[in-house]
Amino acid sequence: MPQIITKGIKALLAEANDSVTTLPVAEAKALATDDDYVFVDLRDIRELRRGGLIPGAFSCPRGMLEFWIDPDSPYHKPIFNQDKTYVFYCASAWRSALSAKQAMEMGLKPVMHLEGGFGEWVKQGGPVVPQEG
Repeated sequence: MPQIITKGIKALLAEANDSVTTLPVAEAKALATDDDYVFVDLRDIRELRRGGLIPGAFSCPRGMLEFWIDPDSPYHKPIFNQDKTYVFYCASAWRSALSAKQAMEMGLKPVMHLEGGFGEWVKQGGPVVPQEG
């Protein structure tokens, strides 16, 4: 018997986008060098190697996000324990919307995500740092 999915990705994304602030790329470009903002790249290592990342961004693979945020986790990363604004992004703003919502539910704040993701950042001429590997 096939599975019956009662809440699909469209509903999850709609909920996330209703509760998370979306940061337009034009504004994000001005904030990317601001020390009060932490840009968090959720893409995997293959995506980083293919396209690079926003200068100064912190790479956090999506699968580790909750573990790296939680100070009680053995995998906690101190970057998530600062009085800063966190801007999540991925390739097209789907993973980042879901991630930002989850981070907010965990108590991280303030949190937002990049409108259109890294793809839109590149399209609008945002700077990119190549990744080796």
